[in-house]
Amino acid sequence: MVTRKFFSVLSSSQFLENKARNWGPKLGATTVIAGETIEEAMEAVRKLNAQGLCATVDHLGEFVHKKEEAVASKDYCIRTLEAIDAYGVDCNLSLKLTSLGLDVDRNLCRDNMLDILAKADELNIFVRIDMEDYAHLDATLELFQELRRSYQNVGPAMQSYLHRAEQDTRSLKGVNLRMMKGAYKESPSVAYQKKPEVDANLLNIIKVHLLNGSYTAVATHDHNIIEEVKTFVREQGIPDDLYEFQMLYGFRTELQAQLVNEGYKVRVYVPFGEDWYGYFMRRLGERPQNIVFAMRGLLSK
Repeated sequence: MVTRKFFSVLSSSQFLENKARNWGPKLGATTVIAGETIEEAMEAVRKLNAQGLCATVDHLGEFVHKKEEAVASKDYCIRTLEAIDAYGVDCNLSLKLTSLGLDVDRNLCRDNMLDILAKADELNIFVRIDMEDYAHLDATLELFQELRRSYQNVGPAMQSYLHRAEQDTRSLKGVNLRMMKGAYKESPSVAYQKKPEVDANLLNIIKVHLLNGSYTAVATHDHNIIEEVKTFVREQGIPDDLYEFQMLYGFRTELQAQLVNEGYKVRVYVPFGEDWYGYFMRRLGERPQNIVFAMRGLLSK
């Protein structure tokens, strides 16, 4: 957890972000970020599709504080949806509500999301609302419930390190949820601090949601959790069309290929854009293996 806290602090440093741009390629950022433009992201998705993998793309961007920035982010999301349709790729869209103005004005964020969901509905594309830190949790779920009254092609993520994760999962029966551990540093009053507890709760909320007959996206690189989920769905007779596995672009590619070869649906989370720094730092903080991965990239240059 010390590692996660350290990299969480680094992820919010504007000074380090500015300095890191020149080091991004050497640290391995280009291996886990699919370029800076929509076109580069679509080419990456096209290659993933050719390997039997589905995708979801996320235009990286944080710290939106002005209405104009939020509207620009909305417009970029809509252009991304149009590109997904034009390229004919098997791909969803992932986004953060803060990038659409949640911290600026709730109604602005809602209106931006309604515009995005209208376009996504027109093009038959699913939209994933990424979960952010605990301070935004209630606002995110409340806005999601409001949006769902108009559109069904949307679903949030659930973070298993939160004590309330099971309660929230049960309240969202029938919703397409992305189940994940969580990448932010949170207080012990709201979040588990030990990996075994986080892992156990991830398996718990996955099973709860599947047994409720709800679509479940299992987002993990942990092969032990994946194996337990595979055993659970087999023993419980869970239909194949009720779940999928999800992994990050550039990580555990051999495991992604193995799951596809075994007949499982696998979706790769594909981030792109110029604002890669915060995302990259959080990935390094999640697992010690990720740091090794980055250092190998640095030393190989």
